[in-house]
Amino acid sequence: MKPLAERMRPEKLEEVAGQEHLTARGSILFQAIAGGNILSMILWGPPGSGKTTLAHIIAQTLHSPFHVLSAISSGVKEVREVLSLAAHQDRPILFIDEIHRFNKSQQDALLGAVEKGTVTLIGATTENPSFEVNNALLSRCQVFVLKPLDAEQLTSILRKAIAEDTVLSKKQIDLKETEALINLSGGDARKLLNLLELAFTFAQPENEGVITITDKLVMQAAQQKTALYDKKGEQHYDIISAFIKSMRGSDPNAAVYWLARMIEGGEDIKFIARRMVIFASEDIGNANPTALVLATNCFQAVNVIGNPEARIILSQCAVYLASSIKSNASYMAISEAQSLVKKYGDLPVPMAVRNAPTSLMKNLGYGEGYKYAHSYENNFSDMEFLPDKIKGTKIFDPGKNPREEEIRRFLKARWKEKYGY
Repeated sequence: MKPLAERMRPEKLEEVAGQEHLTARGSILFQAIAGGNILSMILWGPPGSGKTTLAHIIAQTLHSPFHVLSAISSGVKEVREVLSLAAHQDRPILFIDEIHRFNKSQQDALLGAVEKGTVTLIGATTENPSFEVNNALLSRCQVFVLKPLDAEQLTSILRKAIAEDTVLSKKQIDLKETEALINLSGGDARKLLNLLELAFTFAQPENEGVITITDKLVMQAAQQKTALYDKKGEQHYDIISAFIKSMRGSDPNAAVYWLARMIEGGEDIKFIARRMVIFASEDIGNANPTALVLATNCFQAVNVIGNPEARIILSQCAVYLASSIKSNASYMAISEAQSLVKKYGDLPVPMAVRNAPTSLMKNLGYGEGYKYAHSYENNFSDMEFLPDKIKGTKIFDPGKNPREEEIRRFLKARWKEKYGY
């Protein structure tokens, strides 16, 4: 049997909850569907707000061939196969879920077909399409924004399911409390109905066969079936934290395990790669400058390659970062510098290091006394670059590792005892 969320999927525009600005009579989308003249579109909204449902309704209303691809599991090959099939159909619709996960080459593969009208594209995304969908494709699509569902709308969905579902309607169900269902669902109608079904299955009928849905029952049922990875919930933060801390702790085994948990849970590969770029600078820094180069290349590569092969690139980078020597000296330096800025405010720039592009500024002393480093031995001149109030302050303290000890020796040889290197 299909899950409750699938059984209760609306089949008409007027049944879609919370999106009246798109579904009401007279709205742009309503008129387009009624006239049988829809353009390619991007549906942007939070999880469970009705993006997939709207795509199904459009296809059913127009009696159009309906093709579905998921950006998580589909690549350029699958896109081209569908486009080849659609070329021989009448007004086909191609629905791509989580289109923001398609990399540039995958999105580019759609351009020609969308431009020629071979297919009508309906893309669904939880991310701002301005950032995640390339401009060429976005310019050929109309963007419709779906609103998050509020508590009243979610409660209405629950009561409708209890009254109309083929299974639940045959039982005596008392929806006594809804707070846990609404809070745990996070505004996601699909998750809401799955939680209701889970609580219904978990419940023990009371006297006369009544099943009472309470907050306590919902919490107990949810705890019995904790998701492997909820990319929008608490585990999202717990697992990325475990991943970062495993790399910081130089444990490639744990790092790759937590990486696998994120990949299997459908985490955005760009999010993972971004965090590794930050880690390479924050936790490794100049102890091994190659780490930042590799992490940056990893981020660029996963954008080009996409799933599923991106997992290999992510794994290589995670293992390298975990196995690298560590230093947070650069991170500590910028933190200390920002503290000084907040403490002392906008201290004046020393005259010697000010810019002097005009004769007036030169006459006022801008740039006077500046020593051009390359004119001196070892390309170094002993002068003060910091404001007078904080002159001589050591902000950067190299870490205790071979690479940064070399930096320490370099700085000590030039600045002698000034900064205490």
